Amino acid sequence: MVDAVKVEWSDLTAVVTLDRPAKRNAVDLQTLIELRQIQKDAEQRRIRALVLTGAPPAFCAGADLAGVREEDFHSQLNEVLRGFTELSCVTLASIDGPALGAGAQLAAVCDLRVATPDSIVGVPAAKLGLVVNHWTIERFTREMSWPVARAMLLAAKTYTAKELFAIGAVHRIGQLGDAVEWANEISQLAPLTIAGHKMALESSAGEPELDALVAQARDRAVASDDAREGREAFLEKRPPRFTGN
Repeated sequence: MVDAVKVEWSDLTAVVTLDRPAKRNAVDLQTLIELRQIQKDAEQRRIRALVLTGAPPAFCAGADLAGVREEDFHSQLNEVLRGFTELSCVTLASIDGPALGAGAQLAAVCDLRVATPDSIVGVPAAKLGLVVNHWTIERFTREMSWPVARAMLLAAKTYTAKELFAIGAVHRIGQLGDAVEWANEISQLAPLTIAGHKMALESSAGEPELDALVAQARDRAVASDDAREGREAFLEKRPPRFTGN
């Protein structure tokens, strides 16, 4: 079986590419299974920044349900979407081309988004007679804004990355190389701080069960070698060398 996802690992970063160009990278069950395993591998490798992208001509044009039970597909999709939010590393979506349906969901669960200006993001569920799950709708309203989420979900409107950049829903306009460069910069930041901040952001976004874990992450960061290194580097006016310890 040909892998539906390709991954390039480095010491601190990873580039994950949806690789079904004939299907415009629509995700099928096998793609989702591979993505979930890559998420687990990224945690084990202690990756600090992960870039998710798609092979040309699309980021991800939606879902491919061929040959599987719909409930099995959506269960695995939800596991993958939540898996990206639970990663301790920073995730960046590098969007070039359509990000529709499941593709828009994958973009929305990444921490940061870099896109070419004419890339299209949207949720065509209303054209297909489908209802998006509540967790995803909550995510869209936070990441894309209430007005944009309403237009996407109620009018099946699509937006260009340039339009989304104007409201902050896309963080940078650029190509894959720009996203990788940003990931490399982020990988030099304090990983315990990043992990704690990610958890706090998820908690503030309606996951109150994370509150206690956020407090633990904060205490761990304060007592870490990285915190001491950060202070010493600041006083010595040099770049810090964070180890995650």
